Amino acid sequence: MSNDLASVEVSVSPAEKFEEYLRSQGMQFTATRRIVLEEVFSDHEHFDADQLVERLSHRKDGRRVGRATVYRALNSMVEAGLLRKVARANDREVYEHDYGYPQHDHLICTKTGEMIEFRNDVIRELIEKVAAEHGFQVTGHRLEVYGLSKEAHEPPKRRHSMLDRI
Repeated sequence: MSNDLASVEVSVSPAEKFEEYLRSQGMQFTATRRIVLEEVFSDHEHFDADQLVERLSHRKDGRRVGRATVYRALNSMVEAGLLRKVARANDREVYEHDYGYPQHDHLICTKTGEMIEFRNDVIRELIEKVAAEHGFQVTGHRLEVYGLSKEAHEPPKRRHSMLDRI
């Protein structure tokens, strides 16, 4: 993943936003939900649920978080606006931070699964123009472009065999 996008200033922390959301749903911000949230926001890499379960299984403090708890917590974080799902190659979905991160789009390699994040003012302006033509008020957008990355469409480097050298 290319991470050329800086985070944006937010008024409340992800933990405060998540706790507020959970309370609005009649749920509590349990210790295990806090552990999942802290691990998710410990860095800004795309990840799938199984990768998160694996990371949580190696905690130094020995506290374990069940797979079902991780999946439920991730779904709640999506509903709370903290995370969003992004489709990758092989119909595999990954999560990325949505809260505190600027609007951006993705180039997704269908061969390697590589994801390149980018922002482009021309695309944003075009979307706003098309929306205005239709009397549509834009609240956000998601653009995922699928294709082959530079590495995926270059011919493989041929290794010469011993016979080629004779």
